Amino acid sequence: FGRSNNKQIKKSFSKNIIIMNAILLAGGFGTRLRPITNNIPKCLVEVRGKPLLEHWLIKLEELNCNSVLINSHYLADQVQNFLDNFESSLNIKLTYEEKLLGTAGTLIDNLEFFNDDEGLLIHADNFTKNNLRSLVNSHKSRPKKALLTMLTFNTDKPKQCGIVETNDEGMVSGFYEKSNKFHGYKANGALYMFDRKFLSWVSKKHKKANDFSLDILPNLVGKIYTHHINDLYVDIGTPESLIRVNECL
Repeated sequence: FGRSNNKQIKKSFSKNIIIMNAILLAGGFGTRLRPITNNIPKCLVEVRGKPLLEHWLIKLEELNCNSVLINSHYLADQVQNFLDNFESSLNIKLTYEEKLLGTAGTLIDNLEFFNDDEGLLIHADNFTKNNLRSLVNSHKSRPKKALLTMLTFNTDKPKQCGIVETNDEGMVSGFYEKSNKFHGYKANGALYMFDRKFLSWVSKKHKKANDFSLDILPNLVGKIYTHHINDLYVDIGTPESLIRVNECL
C-alpha cells in the first residue's frame, strides 16, 4: 500500500525511464538551526506541516525512484520512528553512522547501494518546490564528458553558498565554496545526479574523500553539467530561513 504501486507505474512508463536510487543526507546536527533542533533532528523540522524528509520522500516517489538510503546520526531514533510510520512504495533503508562520515564519506561507504543504476545524492536539509523531472531530463541529454549533473539555483546570499561559473555548454568552469569574493549568483544546490562512470571515478581516485564540496567537486571542474532552476530553493539552515520558506509557500 502507499501512494502508488511501483510495478503499475513502471509498466505505464516507456523504456526510456531511468531507474534511480537516491541517498538522502540527513544525519547532521543542525547546529545553526538551534534551538529548534535541540530536541528534533534537522531532517524532521517541518515546512508547512510536513517534515523536510517527508517532502523529499514524496518527491522521490513521484519521480519513480526505486530505492532510497537515508543516513542518520543525531537523534536517529526519531528518524527511525518517523520511517516506521511512513507509508511509501519506495524501498527505504536507514543506515546509522556512529560517527558522521561526511557528505562524500556516506556516498563512498554505500557505493554498492546504487547497483549500477542512476544515482541521486541529496542534502535533505534543503527545500524546493521543483519536482526534479527537468533535472532528470537534463541528465539524460548531458554532454558525454560530464560525469555529474548538478542542480543550480539563484541565490541572494552568494557568500553563504558554493557559487558556480558555467560555459556555453552549461559545464562548470569554476567553483567557489563560500568565497568572500563575488563570483555571481548561480549557486550549487547540493543535489547531484550521476551514473556508474562517476561512481567508478570516485572509487578509484577519491576513496578517502570526506566533504563532497571540498574534496570531490574541485576535482571535477570541466566534467560537471548543470541544470538550472528558477523555483524556490532554500537551505533550511537557520530559524530565519525556515521562517522565510514558510512565508513563501
